[in-house]
Amino acid sequence: MKTSVLLVVVFHCEMEPAMVKSLERAVSQKALQMGSSFPCRICVVGFLIGACLACLFMASLTSFRAMEVAGLIFPIRMATFSSPTSTSRDYMGKILDGSYVAQQDEGRVYSKENEEGRRDGVLQLYSVWGALLDESVDDNEGVQLLNRIGLISRASVPPKAPHIKNCKASDEVNKRLDTLGENGTFPPWRTWKGLLGLEFLRRKSSADEQWQHVNSQAETEASYPTWIVGSDDDNFPLTRKVQKDIWVHQHPSNCNAAHVRFLIVDWEIIHGFGIGAQIAGMCGLLAIAMKEQRVLVTNYYNRADHAGCKGASRSRWSCYFFPETSVECRNRAFELMTRKKAWENGIVTGKDNYTTKEIWAGHVPRIWGNPWVHLQPTTEINGSLITHHRKMDRRWWLAQATRYLMRFQSKYTCELLNSARHKAFGLQAAEMVLKTFKGEWSKQVSDESKYDIEQIVWSNHKPWIQRPILSMHVRMGDKACEMKVVEFEKYMHLADRIRKRFPNLNSIWISTEMQEVIDKLKSYPSWNFYYTNVTRQVGNMSMAAYEASLGRETGTNNPLVNFLMASEADFFIGALGSTWCYLIDGMRNTGGKVMAGYLSVNKDRFW
Repeated sequence: MKTSVLLVVVFHCEMEPAMVKSLERAVSQKALQMGSSFPCRICVVGFLIGACLACLFMASLTSFRAMEVAGLIFPIRMATFSSPTSTSRDYMGKILDGSYVAQQDEGRVYSKENEEGRRDGVLQLYSVWGALLDESVDDNEGVQLLNRIGLISRASVPPKAPHIKNCKASDEVNKRLDTLGENGTFPPWRTWKGLLGLEFLRRKSSADEQWQHVNSQAETEASYPTWIVGSDDDNFPLTRKVQKDIWVHQHPSNCNAAHVRFLIVDWEIIHGFGIGAQIAGMCGLLAIAMKEQRVLVTNYYNRADHAGCKGASRSRWSCYFFPETSVECRNRAFELMTRKKAWENGIVTGKDNYTTKEIWAGHVPRIWGNPWVHLQPTTEINGSLITHHRKMDRRWWLAQATRYLMRFQSKYTCELLNSARHKAFGLQAAEMVLKTFKGEWSKQVSDESKYDIEQIVWSNHKPWIQRPILSMHVRMGDKACEMKVVEFEKYMHLADRIRKRFPNLNSIWISTEMQEVIDKLKSYPSWNFYYTNVTRQVGNMSMAAYEASLGRETGTNNPLVNFLMASEADFFIGALGSTWCYLIDGMRNTGGKVMAGYLSVNKDRFW
């Protein structure tokens, strides 16, 4: 009887409550009837042991089958749902080295075979895109790479990389949009964008009358430069008109005319001057040129004096952006600067003709009145919008001049940005693209490139990046001698504030010279961080010494890539006390992002 009761207790743990109660009643009755018979006790014990073993076997089998069916669900669900940004070091999460690896889609279940195949396909496509970007890979190496995966040529890579820009085509289009036409006609700014305008020009020989009509409209009607995004309400006041007027001033129809005068200058090369200071100085010189009705011509640019800038662009601003004036005016200016009389008669002037105060703190052009008085208060410091700035005119002009000087990127800069986007978003783009393919992408040849709308109209779309994205420039180090340096935690506090309003924001493009900032990123697992992979400062070091340690090429390319990525981001956090942040803010406010606002961790010296 004791044995029977014990087995009932054991069996009770393995069965449903209703079954347990029925069994208990049956066993109790049998036990009372047969308890006095030893053989019967043996039978009962045997029966119950057999029943227990059978139940345990069935339970084990059921559990095994459930695990077999759902064995991949558990680890995937753990990886996906344990944290909003669960990560892994192979393919399932983010990597904080300037690259990003796409996360698993929530709730999606893959078999091991499909998952490995998908992963291999994404990595393969990512590698092919990367190899095609690498100019160091010659044609033979490129063909061998493509042949290994069954492709014939570079043109036969089926999926268009959404994050990579066609730099060659873009350069061709921009040159046309930055050049006066035959007989000094205006560039086709009014309605023709991207390759659409270029295609129209190619066909214009068969439609000369139509072309002349459109071109005359472009001159007489309100046409504005194509490098301005959005309306007047999306930018600083009068941005579109000012950009047009600066371009016209810098591109006279006849550079050899007697009334055309020049201001020829080198970029600042004073030790300790960063790129931001150099740009600010050139903005001051452009203001002088506008006021004196001179064409500004820049000459030596030390930061472009490296092997990456080739041919005529070596040591010139044109290595990174389109030149500030036409080739004809540049040639004329360099011819005149060799003539003593041209200097004596004031046809040519240089930096030495002006005081430091005139260059760095002189009056901005009053050609357009005082548009800066209409600046919208969209900058926040310490929780309040700033409605007044002691140098509002200078803030407005620096934004306009910087936008003009950086109006079109060179092919070299375009390729630098392609490389940066690929390292940051390439795997994500590959995974996104492959979702549109059935089977192996390398076996499918796309017909999209045959369509005019794909080649001509859609060519004007900007390269894809992860959006929404916040850009953050964390300036510390030797800047403490000029402004109040703020710890990284305050920057992240502002980032959290933005995300409370825009909860779909979880990506940050971060630029900083300090390694300690990069080390702190792991303390914020709910954010995806992207940044360029360069050596950063450890401890105190001057910015000049730091840039010298990177070398001139990296020391110039890296900050310019970060600058342009910041100007394109959806949101921006910086320090207005930094000239670099000040210029980024100006580029954003002339790039259609006035209403995105700007959160600053400190004031600059003019607030």
